[in-house]
Amino acid sequence: MNKILLIIEREYMSRVKKKSFIVLTILVPLLFIGMFAFIGYLAVKGDELGDEKRVQVIDETGSFTGKLQNTSSITYVYTQDRFADARNTFRDKGYNFLLHIPPESSPAPVELLSDKKPSATTIEAIESGLSHIAEAERLRAAGIDTAVLAKAQKRIDIKAKQITEAGEKDAQTYTAYAVGFLSAFLIYMCLFIYGTQVMRGVIEEKVSRIVEVIISSVRPFQLMLGKIIGVGLVGLTQFVLWIVISVVLSMAGGTFMAGKAKHRMEQTMPAKAQEQMQQVQQMQTPDNSMAQIMESIESIPVVYTLSCFLFYFLFGYLLYSAIFAAVGSAVDNETETQQFMLPITLPIIFTFALAQSFIINNPDSSLSVWLSMIPFTSPIAMMIRIPFGVPAWQLALSMLLLVLGFVGTTWVASRIYRVGILMYGKKASYKELAKWFMYRD
Repeated sequence: MNKILLIIEREYMSRVKKKSFIVLTILVPLLFIGMFAFIGYLAVKGDELGDEKRVQVIDETGSFTGKLQNTSSITYVYTQDRFADARNTFRDKGYNFLLHIPPESSPAPVELLSDKKPSATTIEAIESGLSHIAEAERLRAAGIDTAVLAKAQKRIDIKAKQITEAGEKDAQTYTAYAVGFLSAFLIYMCLFIYGTQVMRGVIEEKVSRIVEVIISSVRPFQLMLGKIIGVGLVGLTQFVLWIVISVVLSMAGGTFMAGKAKHRMEQTMPAKAQEQMQQVQQMQTPDNSMAQIMESIESIPVVYTLSCFLFYFLFGYLLYSAIFAAVGSAVDNETETQQFMLPITLPIIFTFALAQSFIINNPDSSLSVWLSMIPFTSPIAMMIRIPFGVPAWQLALSMLLLVLGFVGTTWVASRIYRVGILMYGKKASYKELAKWFMYRD
């Protein structure tokens, strides 16, 4: 046991002290927060940041003239030019697009001409505007008052509630979606990152012949287990630091933005400061969307969810890292690992792909339950299901099977590892791996 602890300490300290570990630990949260902030900014300000698109409109029906509304990115200019002439001159007049609406009697379609391919959002915006105008015209022709119809239209929002032993509570379905998907994504990413680190470490030690010296002092199983646990602790340390840094940065950023917004409001409209302060106070009531977001976050059983996440992260990593270590011991370079990587990673990729479309929408289906029980797929499938509520017996059985799967996989991997780390110059195959597994101690 002392030898395993020494190997764990060596693997852990040698990686944690690297500059790359410190740099990545700090940069990754900054990059992710910056990326999402930039995406959000573009989503809100995208139209304003893009170039203005000028559209020359030739409406031969007369039904759309003057009715298409300009936006921050599209400006419509109506002309009486002949279409045949305009298609050759619209570029010279400074227009980006030529929109031709033929007479109703003509079988020709509505056309949008341009030198470059128009973006999907531009086509959708023009189509939507034309469709709304055409719909209003047909309603008026049928004697239906569009104003009355608009007032009659009402969106009905459903407040989903869950009946529990403690009574009714908000279902918070969308929060469960977000937590489940994020947890599964993090496990999916970490299995690849830290699993391949174990494999590369084994290959490096084998190629440099360092492993031959180490094996003289410890058993192959002890070396493999120490390496797996040591790298796993590095990943856990980095992951915890990412969470702490992300939370601190998010809170600081939120406070800073709130202060900037308040300062801008006071500077731009000082005469209405009292009125605006009242509006801000009203915005801070429970009905506000921000308050609803905070309520959704508070509804998450943090300790329960985090405990399950750590369990499935650790044992999922341990299970797959044992296989990665066996593969690393069987080859002499990373190029030779390709023939083994697909069978290893296929269950993870399959489950993660299925999680986005099926499991997250059908967490209690038979397929979802079975995937959350199989050790090779349960780390991702079960973390998708947990925010939606999982029976205690299913969670306990899944955890037990994952632990047993880790023990069994480690035993199989160790029998391959003990032979593979001392094999050089021989290209491994599945048949060769089976022979190594059958060798007696």
